[in-house]
Amino acid sequence: MDALGINLPGLITQIVSFIILFFILSKLLYKPLVSLLDQRAEKIKDGLEAAERAREEAARSEESIQEQLLEARSEGQRLIIQARETAEKFREEEMEKAREDIEAERTRAQGNIQRERDAAIEDLRREFAGLAISAAEKVVRSSLDEDGHRELIDSVLEESSAGKN
Repeated sequence: MDALGINLPGLITQIVSFIILFFILSKLLYKPLVSLLDQRAEKIKDGLEAAERAREEAARSEESIQEQLLEARSEGQRLIIQARETAEKFREEEMEKAREDIEAERTRAQGNIQRERDAAIEDLRREFAGLAISAAEKVVRSSLDEDGHRELIDSVLEESSAGKN
């Protein structure tokens, strides 16, 4: 082996030194370094799982918010429809009440007109009866010729219109 330039005791010493160094490094450096890398990988894995859970929770929350928003919109629409129906019902009730009031007022006015008309007719009858009686009295007192009758009627009418004024 000397011919190849290999020193056997030096080679054995180097192999033994390498094996000792390998065991020392594996015990002191490799295992703690692998353990540290495993812990780091586990932390990253846990962080990714937590992020995925947070993303899923956010998606569920967004769905819940969308559902609540749709419910609120439908409730708002229902309230608007209900308010419109209530307003329409109130308007119809007020219109019916106004119609009834107008009809009652019209009936009262017609009654008042009828009473005033009847009273006017009654006054006219009394006035006419008074005029007829007055004319008859004057006719009886005066002569029965036609010119006298005309003068008598004209004077009665003049007296009655002068009495009213």
